[in-house]
Amino acid sequence: MTSQAMTISQVELEQRSFMTKVYGWMTFALIVTALTASFVAGTPSLVKAIVGNQILFFGLIVAELAVVVGLSGWVNKMSAAMATMAFILYSVLNGLTLSVIFLVFTAASLGMTFLVTAGTFGAMAVYGYATKTDLSSIGNMAFMALIGVILASVVNFWLKNSAIYWITTYIGIAIFVGLTAYDTQKIKRMNIIGNEGSDEDRKEAIMGALTLYLDFINLFLLLLRIFGRRR
Repeated sequence: MTSQAMTISQVELEQRSFMTKVYGWMTFALIVTALTASFVAGTPSLVKAIVGNQILFFGLIVAELAVVVGLSGWVNKMSAAMATMAFILYSVLNGLTLSVIFLVFTAASLGMTFLVTAGTFGAMAVYGYATKTDLSSIGNMAFMALIGVILASVVNFWLKNSAIYWITTYIGIAIFVGLTAYDTQKIKRMNIIGNEGSDEDRKEAIMGALTLYLDFINLFLLLLRIFGRRR
């Protein structure tokens, strides 16, 4: 059935079904990441292998970037199954590198930060899905601001200036709050109506899930700077 032959209610129903798949895959990836990080943090030999070996640790980060770039750049040439496996692989790799936070911060502060992140993310996702306002300008500004924050953070890696650290933290939070709403709207609009159940539909859902997964993880890590309590 083509979009021209579908009623407004049918289009809205397919959009809701698509977004449900997107959030389902995003949630699944977050669970995989959390379980992987928790397992590694509870296994001393793995902690020693990852944290004690800088080459391995940075190798994992490079592998994460390679998977994201590969998935984003060549998803159209992949099968739906391959795209799914790449997404799951990325969530596992991210769990390996994020296992460090389980060693540094208390479980209570991690739990509180997760709840704050989930609440903030959920509110902005609902806004992004429901609003009729075009959020493209917010997305563009957030992206440009993100580049500035990344550059400032890189410079501050050597300066170690606390003022720059906290300024980039709060600006970063604002950026990913805005990106959550913008990306939700963008993902909703990118769904091709009429291809539900196809490989293309599944790949669209995976790419949407990856985008929102990255928004959630980055928002969580920035909020952890504020709410995290060290052991």
